[in-house]
Amino acid sequence: MQAYLFVHFREKKTPDGEQVYFGLSRDGFHWESVNDGKPVLWSFYGDKGVRDFTITYGRHTGKYYIFATDLSLAYGMKNQYHGSWEEIALHGSHSFSVWESEDLVNWSEQKLIEIGNDDFGCLWAPDILYDKAQDDYVLHWSSPHICNHFGKKGIYYTRTKDFEHFEEPKELYRKPDGTGVIDSAMYEEDGQYYMFLKSEQEPAKIILVKSDHITGPFTRVPEFDKSMESLEAGLYEAPTAVKLEDGRWCLFLDYYGVPGDGQGYVPFVADRLADGAFVRADDRFEFPYGYKHGTILTITMEDYERIKNHKWQ
Repeated sequence: MQAYLFVHFREKKTPDGEQVYFGLSRDGFHWESVNDGKPVLWSFYGDKGVRDFTITYGRHTGKYYIFATDLSLAYGMKNQYHGSWEEIALHGSHSFSVWESEDLVNWSEQKLIEIGNDDFGCLWAPDILYDKAQDDYVLHWSSPHICNHFGKKGIYYTRTKDFEHFEEPKELYRKPDGTGVIDSAMYEEDGQYYMFLKSEQEPAKIILVKSDHITGPFTRVPEFDKSMESLEAGLYEAPTAVKLEDGRWCLFLDYYGVPGDGQGYVPFVADRLADGAFVRADDRFEFPYGYKHGTILTITMEDYERIKNHKWQ
């Protein structure tokens, strides 16, 4: 029997919101807080806050890795970024905050891994997927880039085996119409690669693209667009998904259309990614509070018990 770990942050105006939080579930539907709803890890370096998490297991190292956007709105929005998202986009961090662990409870100190260079603006929302073909990992994220004078954002990627050494970044996906995309989350099903994205315009909704290869080229999945027709534009971001033990997929979209406690993930369920037919299922899910932009890792029941019963500092 498998269980699930949700790594996320919380929407709070105080610095403790933009830290590392864990949620646990035994079925993917009913979630519980870890450490009494307090952070399990803290960011002390870089912007001293973290958002937009991904977590993965490194087959070559035997370790788990958390990667996160190095950004704190609580500390930085009124300080070095002068209240401007544009300043963040242009002058934000070229690094990701990273923690590593062998058992999901004893974690290394935070470190900053610089992936971008002066060709990039801020690096946002990392996501990681194992590539069977090359036996390595594709780390991808969204960023402004010099190629269009730091205009609309695209998705970029690098490769690594050890999470210490990374290849030169390359472009992964950019919409044909030139409008921006952020918050990429990629999954494999039956040899096909599916990537959820937040499209910033035309439409200002979540879209789904697919490819025969992990690095593309990608084409739109029109069936998924029909699943999103009823959602109001411009209010959802940060897609993340998990495959349940019975083979179904749960897709979670981060709703930010209201201030404060009303924000958090909204769930959808589909039989297969290939079908693109996700049905909203709020009444079947339960969260202790509003989980914000994160990623779900499938874990064992032993992992579940260890995390749940750990005495977090």
